[in-house]
Order: sequence, then structure tokens, then C-alpha cells
Amino acid sequence: MTTVVLIRHGRSTANADGVLAGRAEGVELDDVGREQATGLKELLAGASVTAAYRSPSLRCQQTATLLGLPDAEELPGLDECDYGAWTNRKLMELAAEPLWSTIQQSPSAVVFPDGESMEEMRARAVDAIATIRGRHEKGETVVVVSHGDVIKAILSDALAQGFDDFQRLNVAPASVSIVNYSSERPFVVCINANSDVSGLLAVPAAPVVGGGDVAHKE
Repeated sequence: MTTVVLIRHGRSTANADGVLAGRAEGVELDDVGREQATGLKELLAGASVTAAYRSPSLRCQQTATLLGLPDAEELPGLDECDYGAWTNRKLMELAAEPLWSTIQQSPSAVVFPDGESMEEMRARAVDAIATIRGRHEKGETVVVVSHGDVIKAILSDALAQGFDDFQRLNVAPASVSIVNYSSERPFVVCINANSDVSGLLAVPAAPVVGGGDVAHKE
């Protein structure tokens, strides 16, 4: 079983300004985001991290560095959604666009003007996790630093949830979500956590009945 720790980058300047950053260059963590990422390092203390991967974005690079993972490998599949013409626009303005309702109700049908489709984003994110799983053996713990929609797509897949329901998930800046991937199925351990998760990083020896138990490591 491989444990994947999904971390959304800390709060960025765009998050603070209510702007959809997308792949705009130069979007950094703000002071709050840097503090959040530094705090996450403490929350993960004691975890035996085997490897780390991140989105190519600057804010994810900064988050990984503050986590003590400056050598985290870039994976293009973990990059933010290409929002095209929506990039760098205020969320309040975008909420008035006709496409906004489709994004909330039927994301699988959404193609951003001059950008990618949300389905393309979902597919490459899931493929990135498959690549990571293929590289790491049973019992390893891997940290992945990425973006809200990307992490929600990964979690939606792990939950065998239809992609059109992925907006039911919330992944806040600097939150931690954990998925244990076994040969049988993924086990979603937590979503959107912001407290000590060290006790959740133990890998169960085998699937169990009665709700599940993560207290025992292989």
C-alpha cells in the first residue's frame, strides 16, 4: 500500500485578492500562505516521506520548500487547470458568467475559453497519481503539492465519485488529504485536514471490516 499525502499550496496573493490565478506566472504565497506552509511542516513531522512531487507553479514550489521538500519533482500532470481567458480575473466577476453554473453542476462538460477542459485536467491529474504509484512500492509515503481543483479531481477518482460531483469536496489552501492506495482499491483517510495528521499516516496491513483502522503499520 502506498500512502499519498495531497497538500494544497498555502494561500497565495491571488487567493487573498479573490483572483483566479490559474497558470499566471509570478503568483506567490502571501505572508499567511508562508506561515501556513511552515506550520504544515510541523504537522507532518515524524512522517517517513519517501518522495515528493509538485506542480510546476511558483506557489507550489514555495510551499514544498517551506515543507522541507525543496527537491520535490515537478510533474506537469499536477499543474493548475489552464483556465484560459478566465485567468487572472476576479472570481466575483466570473460568477456572473453563464459558464459558472456549468462549472458548479456539470464540470465534465466545461471547456474554458482558450484553455483546457476540466475533463482534461481530471485525466492528467489521475494519470500523474498512477505514475507516482508506479514508481513507489508498498509501504512508502509520498507527498504531492498541487492545487485545489487538481486535488479534488484526484480525491473524486479515489472515492469512485462521478466527476460531476467533485464540487461537493472542499480543499482549502494548505490543507492535507491522505489516500492509501492498495492493489485492491484506494482508501481515503482524510480530506481537507489542517491539524496534526501524523497519526493518520500509518498504513494498515490489510483491508478490515468494522470501519477500518490506520493504527498499525506493515
